[in-house]
Amino acid sequence: METNQIGLKTEQSNKLAKELNVLLANYQMFYQNLRGFHWNIQGPSFFELHVKFEELYSDAVLKVDEIAERVLTLGETPHHTFTSYLEHSTIKEASNLKDGESTVTTTLSNLKTLLEMERKILVVSGEAGDEGTNSQMSDYITEQEKTVWMLSAYLGRN
Repeated sequence: METNQIGLKTEQSNKLAKELNVLLANYQMFYQNLRGFHWNIQGPSFFELHVKFEELYSDAVLKVDEIAERVLTLGETPHHTFTSYLEHSTIKEASNLKDGESTVTTTLSNLKTLLEMERKILVVSGEAGDEGTNSQMSDYITEQEKTVWMLSAYLGRN
């Protein structure tokens, strides 16, 4: 069976790159939603959520770059247009959300979507022997589970 430039089976790498591209599209939508929440948040929790959303979108934009670079490492081209992001993303645009509860609830829902995708990719990367993607997804999952716990506690849902 043919292998790619990093010694992984080409067919498995292509499958992983496809899954990572879907994850990339979802991260772009997650990022954009967080930007909108940061800009538009209102109410008694403005100061704390304004800062939190900036922290989250700053992290998301780093992950967007890391995922795109992983797709390239696997030998494929990352999605890079908004048309493509909208076409491949499960996470939808969040429009006109301004209050703390709806923005945090939407963020939690988006994180759940990302976690489900990352766990799926973790299984596929494990089967492919792709430790690079495996490690990346494992790190993301660990961070995001803590974020889910914290945002859930903020809403009093733990």
